[in-house]
Amino acid sequence: MTLDELLARESIRNTMASYTLAGDRLRADDFVATFTEDGVLESDGVPEQDAFRYEGRSAIRDWIGRWTPTPADANTPPRASFVRHHLSTSLIELTGADTARARTYWVAYTDIGPDHCGYYIDRFQRVAGQWLISHRRVRMDWRSPASLFTTAIENSR
Repeated sequence: MTLDELLARESIRNTMASYTLAGDRLRADDFVATFTEDGVLESDGVPEQDAFRYEGRSAIRDWIGRWTPTPADANTPPRASFVRHHLSTSLIELTGADTARARTYWVAYTDIGPDHCGYYIDRFQRVAGQWLISHRRVRMDWRSPASLFTTAIENSR
């Protein structure tokens, strides 16, 4: 492995961490900045009611903006007071001088503990020296029956 390959992989890992931290903290500008201008964020292998696909930074920004909590009332199911996505095994493959793909496992924790988990299937593009997500498919493998994520999905449409 060359030094350039190591630097590319570390930059990709930094983009993945930036996406995760920004998403968990609902920092829309930082979240959107991890994508190329025409980036795609979509679900994969989830029930139809949970499926989504957003293309371009503007659509992705609108989507994350809908995750902002709204005041709860007696008829609103409980929401997570926090969410923390943890990334684990990640295999990054450089496919060209400015392209890569990756598969990364993740698990999300909320007030209930492990809430849901799955993996990302990513394509990356180097733009102006920065590795950005050009396409992310979010695959959910498992969700707790007590998941607080279900309410969040309903409120993000």
